[in-house]
Amino acid sequence: MLLPGGANAARSFDLVMADPALAGVRLVATTLPGMAGAPVSEDVSIPALSWRAGELATAHGCDVVVGFSHGATVALDMVLSGHFHGPVVLLGISLTTEVESRFFRAVVRVSQKVGSWPMAGLFRLMPLMARSAKTPEQHKKELIEDFRQNRAGDSVRASGAYLDYIAQDRDFAAQLAASGNPVWVVHAEKGDGGLTDAERATLQAAPNVTLVTIPGSVFLLPDEAPQKVAAVIASAVSQAS
Repeated sequence: MLLPGGANAARSFDLVMADPALAGVRLVATTLPGMAGAPVSEDVSIPALSWRAGELATAHGCDVVVGFSHGATVALDMVLSGHFHGPVVLLGISLTTEVESRFFRAVVRVSQKVGSWPMAGLFRLMPLMARSAKTPEQHKKELIEDFRQNRAGDSVRASGAYLDYIAQDRDFAAQLAASGNPVWVVHAEKGDGGLTDAERATLQAAPNVTLVTIPGSVFLLPDEAPQKVAAVIASAVSQAS
């Protein structure tokens, strides 16, 4: 299983992979450039990250791809570009600008114009989000340490490329439905990512797509709902077997 993560990929999924439902599943985790201190490559566009992730999945013989947040968009492009043909789990994905956080979008776009200090300010708030997460105390400390590794300038580059990708005039929901890949799209009632009514209707009608809604407010799906995420991943793994 390949995990392109939008934070420290291995750390974010520690609790998920510890679930008995995933006993025996081998994880290959890759942290995206500009996340949790990971070095930034020359090209941080989603297509470039998708291509590299696809090469990694092939090299390691990965049967399933799981992406969270920014990483879910990389996994999306892996499917649509043909870099991966197996089951895919998309956690907390935004398929259009409309459903992405306005505050986040504003911080990224302003930072592109005036310098990275607005993003640096956002990063100072992220440990507060980690402290309020519904997850074990030790895991909170680890998340906070990962957040502190972020470099504002690198994140502005990566996040700007991500926003450019979802701003394209494309019907990503329809393209996912037409891909034929087994796809699981996982969201909380309130939290990271979201779907428009039209996107939800398209995905619900697609025979290859399973929509999973986790009750309540959850912003860090792998960290706060590890058992439910593990169950979805186990379903994807069973499809690949």
